[in-house]
Amino acid sequence: MAMKIVPELEEVVENLGVPGIAAIVLLPVIIPAVGGLGKSLTKATIKGGIVLYEKGKGVIAEVGENFEDIVAEAKAELAEQHTSNIEPAKAE
Repeated sequence: MAMKIVPELEEVVENLGVPGIAAIVLLPVIIPAVGGLGKSLTKATIKGGIVLYEKGKGVIAEVGENFEDIVAEAKAELAEQHTSNIEPAKAE
């Protein structure tokens, strides 16, 4: 008895049943629809990522500016303390 390489159509239909056959018939319609939805979803995800990136850049710039302001204030306070410490020593 030789092995069958290609199954007979009747066996395939029996094994797949109605849902399998319906899937095969509808696949050419479903795949492009899902592909279009997938592309739309991908594009929306990328757009959201770009918006988050731009907002993140703004937030980071603002934090950097605030940090620079704090550093400048700290340096000014240190300079003021240094000046006030030096003045009484000169008076003695």
